[in-house]
Amino acid sequence: MTLKVARRAAVPPFEVMNILDRVAELRAAGRDVISLCAGEPSGGAPADVEQLAARAHTARSDMGYTSSLGLRSLRREVAGHYRRWYGLDVAPEEVAITTGSSGAFVLAFLAAFDAGDRVALARPGYPAYRNILHALGCEVVEIDCGPDVGFQPTPEVLDDVVARTGAVDGLVVASPANPTGTMIGRDQLQALTSWAGAHGVRLVSDEIYHGITYPPAGAPDPRGVSAWELDRTGIVISSFSKYWGMTGWRLGWALMPADLAPAFDALAGNVALCPPAPAQVAGLGAFTDDAYAEADARVAGFAGTRAVLLGELDRLGWGPVAPADGAFYLYADLGHNLDGFEGSPHWCAELLEREGVAVVPGTDFDAVHGSRFVRLSFAAGRQNVAEAVERIVRFQAR
Repeated sequence: MTLKVARRAAVPPFEVMNILDRVAELRAAGRDVISLCAGEPSGGAPADVEQLAARAHTARSDMGYTSSLGLRSLRREVAGHYRRWYGLDVAPEEVAITTGSSGAFVLAFLAAFDAGDRVALARPGYPAYRNILHALGCEVVEIDCGPDVGFQPTPEVLDDVVARTGAVDGLVVASPANPTGTMIGRDQLQALTSWAGAHGVRLVSDEIYHGITYPPAGAPDPRGVSAWELDRTGIVISSFSKYWGMTGWRLGWALMPADLAPAFDALAGNVALCPPAPAQVAGLGAFTDDAYAEADARVAGFAGTRAVLLGELDRLGWGPVAPADGAFYLYADLGHNLDGFEGSPHWCAELLEREGVAVVPGTDFDAVHGSRFVRLSFAAGRQNVAEAVERIVRFQAR
């Protein structure tokens, strides 16, 4: 007898995870592999986070359930973070602590959209947006955002999509974006916020890479612009994973519009009961002066590695290349280097097997044009990236 498998489960796997599995196999076999595929900062959590975690476990303190929306003390610290970075007054009651930003997206989409609702998002973009929405029964409306619009949606592009395909109920934006590293400036975000308000569209703003930015000296909004600086009807999602390097701690948050807060609370208690209690206790250490300084020093390291990588673009012969204004990714068209390959998945597989360098094919982020693109993460550090470039140049010369 064949039992049913839900149609909602028919989402593609995240190719990054498959590549990481192959990296582990090659390393276990003794190969020297440089992995530039995962969006994971090296170095781990700030020292104050680690110390709080150690102290909590040594003291054998109670690690039972917390409030479904997280520890009050941690919600208060997140609210203070918005005063520190953006000059915003956010109440702790407006903050939902979640199991990573992934948990925040699930709660946000469940709270804001019904099955059948149409939600627009940029292509290329983070595949989990699309796959979570699909699993929840929403219709994903992909917006083709190439170099001509800076890999980000614009009101004009959205007007065209609506005119051709019909109205949308939601819009997901990301700044800095994965995989492109492109950012949405204040004026552009204001235009998108105004467009969403005029069309009755719920905005979801992914801000998990805020703080990992490379602005010129004196530039406004050096850490990024939060959507709540402009309007509080949208949902803001962020995380401890990137700026603070706490990927495996599975701790994120959402800023909840007033009309969605009861839904967030009810859903959170049913979906996950609460975020991980040990991670929440340790997360309090992320908001000390020392932790911010440690995280900023790591960003300075990313900036140096980024400069090395951008300086090698002529040797690599790639283009067009997204500007990588934030996050720690380079998203590039392989150009003539694809000659003789079936597409970027084939190119990436051969690069890994021949030279021991792991990067991600663009098909993970763009099913239409991604077969020409790759995403390279420079979070692995300057030495690794420099060596990887030498191997890639050698590979392309064959």
